[in-house]
Amino acid sequence: MKKALAIGLAAVMAVSMSAPVFAEDEGKGIAKEDLKVGVIYIGDENEGYTAAHMKGIDEMEEKLGLDDSQIIEKTLIGEDEGCYDAAADLADQGCQIIFANSFGHETYILEAAGEYPEVQFCHATGTQAASSGLSNMHNYFTSIYEARYVSGVVAGLKLNQMIEDGTVKEDACKIGYVGAYPYAEVISGYTSFFLGARSVCPSATMEVKYTNSWASFDLEKECADALISDGCVLISQHADTTGAPTACEAAGVPCVGYNIDMTSVAPNTALTSASMDWGVYYTYAVQCMLDGTAIDTDWCKGFAEGADKITALNDKTVAEGTEEKVKEVEDALIDGSLHVFDTSAFTVDGKELDTYKKGDTEYISDGYLHLILRLMELHLLQNKKIAGAAKRGAIYDSRAARAAALLFSYRTCKRSLEVF
Repeated sequence: MKKALAIGLAAVMAVSMSAPVFAEDEGKGIAKEDLKVGVIYIGDENEGYTAAHMKGIDEMEEKLGLDDSQIIEKTLIGEDEGCYDAAADLADQGCQIIFANSFGHETYILEAAGEYPEVQFCHATGTQAASSGLSNMHNYFTSIYEARYVSGVVAGLKLNQMIEDGTVKEDACKIGYVGAYPYAEVISGYTSFFLGARSVCPSATMEVKYTNSWASFDLEKECADALISDGCVLISQHADTTGAPTACEAAGVPCVGYNIDMTSVAPNTALTSASMDWGVYYTYAVQCMLDGTAIDTDWCKGFAEGADKITALNDKTVAEGTEEKVKEVEDALIDGSLHVFDTSAFTVDGKELDTYKKGDTEYISDGYLHLILRLMELHLLQNKKIAGAAKRGAIYDSRAARAAALLFSYRTCKRSLEVF
């Protein structure tokens, strides 16, 4: 489904990985009053991931001064032939640019792009635009692992507060993580969250359980309940509903959400949520249509460009000093002095990495793993892994299948770090 089947992060694409392309008539912008935009959503406003995309479309519309009548949105479009039908219908209605927000939409968007060469197709979290040979096909995502790292810092500070006030013992700071699928995007995401937490709370460990669904309130709540029963004292998630925060509110367990502010369902336990401002991309891509300029084939931005963020801190629940620490970390990400996957934070085979190559591609430079490059490869190459040892503790990964390509995974019991 959405979010990369192995990023992605994640899903994620590097802007410089391939040359930007546009239609053959590059340079001929479309008059604002003549522009029509189509959007295909996997969910609707009741599902956090899609709600965030809808908010981004609204932001784009407002910033560019478009009218509601110029935006045609299709919700609850599955990852099947119905997606192609939706794309074709939008093209037939005169949309010059069409967005689709779920990973599993890509096959059908590629098909539509081939049949409607005069229409620009932009697909979130996908991987095949650059290799498709289609000048009107584009992929986009954000560096969401940055937001997950920052939200992990918020969680780690909360754990420190709980240790200080005697709520938990230092050796019992186990985080629970509700993951959707064992895809690289999810696993690189919970790894960055964990690294953020461990940067301020070195005793933290983590247990991960998968729902095998992007959006299931019941499964996410069930997962969170199980993690809490297993001794987890703080819960986070890479799943799209309010199921986990609902369980946390009932149990009085602090939580970090995803996509949207969770205080509406967990006013006494929600800390913040890792989130993305999709409006940055939607505004960029549609502005390209108006200007007649190239849309990047692969687009990925982070905190520096305002594409990644965390939601407002819940003053009722976050630890003292959290706001100041968050600003410090965000500023470091923006100015480049902090890299989430700094190779000094882990070892492989007991050794720090100063090189990591696949074929002719080197993924480590300047002391950190260049996640975007590696994750793009992992979208396409599954099941290659190198086992290693964590430098400072580890976490337990659930027994769910982890065969999909992923970046990092930890196990408490073996105190190991795996690099895929």
